[in-house]
Amino acid sequence: MPERTAAGGSPSATGTLSALDRQHVWHPYAAMPGTSDPLVVESASGVRLRLAEPAYGRRELVDGMSSWWSAIHGYRHPVLDEAARDQLGRVSHVMFGGLTHEPAVRLAARLAEVSPGELEHVFLCDSGSVSVEVAVKMCLQYWRSLGRPEKRRLMTWRGGYHGDTWQPMSVCDPEGGMHHLWSGALPVQVFADAPPAGFAAEPDEEYVAHLHKMVEQHAHELAAVIVEPVVQGAGGMRFHSPGYVRALREACDAHGVLLVLDEIATGFGRTGELFAAQHAGVTPDVMCVGKALTGGYVSMAATLCTPRVASGIARGSVPVLAHGPTFMGNPLASAIAGASLELLLSQDWQAEVRRVGEGLRAGLAAAAGLPGVREVSVLGAIGVVRLDHEVDIGAATRAAVSAGVWLRPFRDMVYAMPPYVTDDADVARIAAAMCAAAREG
Repeated sequence: MPERTAAGGSPSATGTLSALDRQHVWHPYAAMPGTSDPLVVESASGVRLRLAEPAYGRRELVDGMSSWWSAIHGYRHPVLDEAARDQLGRVSHVMFGGLTHEPAVRLAARLAEVSPGELEHVFLCDSGSVSVEVAVKMCLQYWRSLGRPEKRRLMTWRGGYHGDTWQPMSVCDPEGGMHHLWSGALPVQVFADAPPAGFAAEPDEEYVAHLHKMVEQHAHELAAVIVEPVVQGAGGMRFHSPGYVRALREACDAHGVLLVLDEIATGFGRTGELFAAQHAGVTPDVMCVGKALTGGYVSMAATLCTPRVASGIARGSVPVLAHGPTFMGNPLASAIAGASLELLLSQDWQAEVRRVGEGLRAGLAAAAGLPGVREVSVLGAIGVVRLDHEVDIGAATRAAVSAGVWLRPFRDMVYAMPPYVTDDADVARIAAAMCAAAREG
């Protein structure tokens, strides 16, 4: 019998699927019509992606990316599958305006419980980028409600990334980032220098003074400072000292500016703490989470804020937060997110993250001596090989796939964020594939 494929027929059906993909499907950060054929995934289980047809001699790939950092428990986890099935038997969606339901209420309460400090109020939304939009709207509306409408700009540091919708693009890196195309159209924000690299490095006093000075100079017009704590993700995969997050908290408190921490990539254990803010021992006024919130099953994010922010908004002439996505608080997503969070917290996730990180560190030791490699760094369950040149993405991807691993190199980096359930042998395989990709890319 012919081998079955994702298209439901013989292997030739996969070619038809690829042709339709090129013609109709606009992939992220890609041209249209498509210029390359993405690998067709037939199914996934554990940490493995099964391809509809072999690629470079491989039918199964270990997922080193956790599906863009979200599938922390791997695929088809029985706990999350059961949560989805159970909720489907009740209600998959109902509007959140004027109605509520148990999965969303329990999820919001649990997020408030495990988040740092007094982040008691939870706005459930559709995606990480939208959660940043909501955070910005909260901060702008807070100051308008207090009679300070002139405080409408945002400050961040260079090298960051906060999403692809409008306000988030305005606080991504304005030159090195992917959104420089929109310079002149986006709101003009305030940019501090990029934080010095090195998670374990002592904070640079001159840079701390720079942050304080920038906040002080612009405090009269700043609604908020927004940064990714400890790890700058898609803007460059750079790690920095938690001391700089503490410095921003101090500067914001001293000069009457709100602090927003974007934990979309770092939340739920990726850096070794449940939230990266906990490395710094600070509580933001507003915090964004997403990606791993549902364990990679469906899209959902949340924006959390303190009672100070919520009560400030309520004092205005428009006392409600003027935002309401159609799928806000989706019951199916809420149920899966609640199950994912409980699954994470029911086990020694810190030990698992530490184990994955140690495996990456051991496996990537060989990368440091490769030609063209500038730096190798590991933090939590994140491994990064930084080159001294732009990656040849095609060559690097082929090398990784040939080694049995799915990676997504970009800019000057080959990096991995494996699911926490990845066993030691597969972590070693991921590290070996990163070395191969760095060698070929």
